Amino acid sequence: MAKEDFYKLLGVSKNASEPEIKKNYRKMAMKYHPDRNKEKPKVAEKKFKQIKEAYEILSDAQKRSAYDQFGHAGVDNSTGGGRGGFGGNAEGFGDVFGDVFGDIFGGGGASGGRQRSNVQRGADLRYNLELSLEDAVAGTEAKIRVPVLTACGECSGSGAKKGSSPVTCSTCQGHGQVRMQQGFFSVQQACPTCQGTGQQIKDPCRKCQGQGRVQENKTLSVKVPQGVDTGDRIRLGGEGEAGAHGGPAGDLYVQIQVKDHPIFTRDGANLYCEVPISFPTACLGGELEVPTLSGKVKLKIPAETQTGKLFRLRGKGVKPVRGGAVGDLMCRVQIETPVRLTKEQKELVEKFREALSSGGKHHSPQEHTWVDGVKSFFDKLTG
Repeated sequence: MAKEDFYKLLGVSKNASEPEIKKNYRKMAMKYHPDRNKEKPKVAEKKFKQIKEAYEILSDAQKRSAYDQFGHAGVDNSTGGGRGGFGGNAEGFGDVFGDVFGDIFGGGGASGGRQRSNVQRGADLRYNLELSLEDAVAGTEAKIRVPVLTACGECSGSGAKKGSSPVTCSTCQGHGQVRMQQGFFSVQQACPTCQGTGQQIKDPCRKCQGQGRVQENKTLSVKVPQGVDTGDRIRLGGEGEAGAHGGPAGDLYVQIQVKDHPIFTRDGANLYCEVPISFPTACLGGELEVPTLSGKVKLKIPAETQTGKLFRLRGKGVKPVRGGAVGDLMCRVQIETPVRLTKEQKELVEKFREALSSGGKHHSPQEHTWVDGVKSFFDKLTG
């Protein structure tokens, strides 16, 4: 018999989010719980198994993708549909229902017949690394000092005093959870004695106070590739906090922050800079030196250059960290008005202005175009 569509079983659309899938799963599990369907327990049990199988697939991103692409054929080998009945199987209804509702009452999903592992992966850490623009573009190697929880050397991370070891929790017998009866529900919750670890430390290590980890400052060398920019991250695997009870360490993520530069600004692979030029150079043209991150280069300024003109120096920008062509350096010229003129200089400028005025629109086409536009605008208002 063909299996029913998993999305229909849970009453959700194919675009449903993970929280929506989980919410509907709980609602359907409640509805088809055998204890709530005394008249037809076998029918409810079958339906409950189907709902459980559907949730196992749709709550796993990889399995859900395979199901969306190939249907039931893509996930037949990864489902838990082959389990036995509730009565005689160690992973029967009690454990299935505990997985569904355990977190509602503070419990987890471990079954009463399995021992809970107290090994936990360490937390990931983040370190903010400030770089100059030069170092970000060229790449560098930086030394950083990170406060981090490391495995206690005195007890080798066990938390127990040297020469002793943790013992099995007497309350949960090492399972990490205890079963509680909530009306017609049988649910599990973390053991209050060992906080879900399944073990107790009778004689704790003095150095770490039984935690198995101590705070230390760790010095690391970070290789920064060329072309990084603000917001990029470098992952150092296993350099985060040590895991609890011998668990694997987390990762350290080095977050890049590039400091402002006094000359250049960056936009992707391109660099920009403002280049002031004198009024005579703008009029007559000339050549001047401009800086790049690799040294000085000559920039030719043609005659009659206007302020704001953008000049491109190809290949003088940044090589992107993720590959691609090297960017360019964009030089935007700004014409500088002379200041602190002497009396003689002012007289010369006045003569120059009179000479320009005699040429009409020929010497200042943009100014006259703008003036004509303003005049036309006011004529329309008054007309």
